[in-house]
Amino acid sequence: MLETPGPGGALPTRPRASASGRLRALLFVAPAVLIAGFVVIGGIGVALVQSVGLMPLVGEAEFSLDAYTANADDLLTGLGLSLAIATASTVLSCVIGLTAAVIITQGRISGRVVAALSALTIPVPHLIGAAAIGLLVADSGLIPRALGLTPAQWPDLVGGPWWVAVVLEYTWKESAFVALVVAGVLATRVAQYDETAALLGASRARRLRHVVIPLARPAVIVSAVIIFVYTFGSYEVAWLLGRPYPEPLPVLAFRLFTSISLTSRPEAAAVAVVTTAVALIVVAIGMAALKRTPLWR
Repeated sequence: MLETPGPGGALPTRPRASASGRLRALLFVAPAVLIAGFVVIGGIGVALVQSVGLMPLVGEAEFSLDAYTANADDLLTGLGLSLAIATASTVLSCVIGLTAAVIITQGRISGRVVAALSALTIPVPHLIGAAAIGLLVADSGLIPRALGLTPAQWPDLVGGPWWVAVVLEYTWKESAFVALVVAGVLATRVAQYDETAALLGASRARRLRHVVIPLARPAVIVSAVIIFVYTFGSYEVAWLLGRPYPEPLPVLAFRLFTSISLTSRPEAAAVAVVTTAVALIVVAIGMAALKRTPLWR
């Protein structure tokens, strides 16, 4: 049944959910939120307390910032490296994923192929993806062998100075995630607005700029925050495909935590606290950017 315009020619808006409906929805999700919050907040709290010396494995409890200063140089270097890897992976994933989402929503055979490839990529664990990337782009991998190049002629993509293989793995995996998320949003909204803009004479480029991208922006922002936080805190891909030194923050934290010296545990907790603080800052920035989008307002 079509809605008829109300006074002034405006379509009537749907009634907002009642207070009892919102309360019922909150009660449904409360158990899961409480359990997840207890695990996350409890873990962060234990790491914070341990990093300042109030929960030592050996010795007396005493407030101290020695865990943060003991590896200050490695901590700063790892922070910069982790930010660079996460930023590069996030930007490339969003650009490729948005492009793939636009292709998917066109409804052609190529779009169905891209959607199928994206859906097949999602279940693959990052560790398996890292192993596959290593077998493909290492100096003795499948690609240089197929091209007939010797290890000396092939760039150091695995374990090289620019961490290319790490960024490639994250981009391959997370661009599929962005593609499916954005395509799901565009599939329910873009057709009507795109057809209207086309009838008004807008070119394909103008429709992409003024219709598709604004509609996709909230989904891209949310996806970018998720990807950045994940790649910033994930260690297995960087550990497998990266250099021994310098170490990203997750690799540094894992090495310190698994050290035979019990005094390294507070240092590992300090690295984890710094990683968590940066991730929370990025989430706050992402929420602020999301609230500035027209669809949010």
